[in-house]
Amino acid sequence: MNDVEKSTEKKPRLLTLKEAAQLIDGLTEYRVRQLCAEGIIKYHKFGNKYMIPERELLKYFGELS
Repeated sequence: MNDVEKSTEKKPRLLTLKEAAQLIDGLTEYRVRQLCAEGIIKYHKFGNKYMIPERELLKYFGELS
């Protein structure tokens, strides 16, 4: 794989709680945090900051097959 092919690949995006909430209509930051805390959506925590993989969020809400 050359450099051009690598740069055009879809790279995984990590979203903040706010970004994740804005991605799905009607979703709040509080609810995203709850989904993470309950283990429903996978996430990474850096200090006190939640980072949610965009793919996980879309998969949970059926936006991604």
